[in-house]
Amino acid sequence: MIEKEARLLRIGVVGAGQIAQAAHFESCRRARNAELYAICDLAEDLVTNMAAIHHPRVTYLDYNEMLADPQVEAVIVATADQFHVAMAAQALAAGKHVLVEKPLGVSVEECEALREQVRSSGLVLQVGTMKRFDPGIAFAHQFIQEEIGQLLALKAWYCDSTYRYTVTDNLQPMMISSTHARRPAGNPKADRQRYYLLGHASHLVDTARFLGGEIIRVQARLVEKFGAYCWFVDTEFADGSLGHLDLTIAVRMDWHEGFQVYGEHGSVIGKTFNPWHLRSSEVECFSAHDGQYHRVLGADGHVYKRQIEGFAETILQGAPQHGAGIEDGVAAIRTLVAISRSVETGAWISVSDVTGGV
Repeated sequence: MIEKEARLLRIGVVGAGQIAQAAHFESCRRARNAELYAICDLAEDLVTNMAAIHHPRVTYLDYNEMLADPQVEAVIVATADQFHVAMAAQALAAGKHVLVEKPLGVSVEECEALREQVRSSGLVLQVGTMKRFDPGIAFAHQFIQEEIGQLLALKAWYCDSTYRYTVTDNLQPMMISSTHARRPAGNPKADRQRYYLLGHASHLVDTARFLGGEIIRVQARLVEKFGAYCWFVDTEFADGSLGHLDLTIAVRMDWHEGFQVYGEHGSVIGKTFNPWHLRSSEVECFSAHDGQYHRVLGADGHVYKRQIEGFAETILQGAPQHGAGIEDGVAAIRTLVAISRSVETGAWISVSDVTGGV
């Protein structure tokens, strides 16, 4: 039985497509300190179907009308990547807190403009890189901060599987689509390199930054064979430690995601599962101080629900923002653009120098 707190953050979700259906609607309903107050989409048939399943208090076909509702306190932007910044900016202008799906945007310039708006608004903006709410990854982050001392190196990998949809078709709810849904111009999925960097490398980069700190420059290589793409990215962190990132789509095996971190007083190794299993990462943290391995149970592995709860805690209680904030979102986009530029040139690229989009 889900026990709800007395004060619930009233959330409106804009976009009733796949990520909202698979994650956000249910997470708002399950979160102990939030409620699914509103659903908004241009596609009336989609809104009707989602309302019948998830029972929001109100529905909207017009985003401006939802933003004008004084009962809506926060907005989840669950639309296509190309619409993220504009719709987040609209919500901020209307005085709403924002959880925007990853990636924050598609270009450095638009993300930095949004950063200025967030700073002047005093509102909370959180980016939906939900893996920060994975109990195993959160435990590793805390261990690194408190126990490991200086970092030497980090390796992280995100390898999607050829069997992804065999798995997710069984785990996710039956998706409902609409011919009336709003889509970006052209076909964003046609450029597979760009699509994979925005959709998948955004997770990999954010996890690397969460565990290893600021990435200051990268050198990336890309190989494409038999319909698979593999990026190997050498990274340099602000503290002088080295890193290696592996983005491969798709490996001929099960989902393969994880990380290793080597430090002055210990090491961390983690295995992360396909997120739709809602299973905490298996993490082992070795401390040279006591000669022991440390691990967390991570019984609640519903990272999407935990993401909503963390978002609500920051807004309602003033808790520190555990999720990725606007600075993290901008830094991730800068890193993705730097990876793209390095693939083009073969050179080391400074993250702080890049402009344009992926």
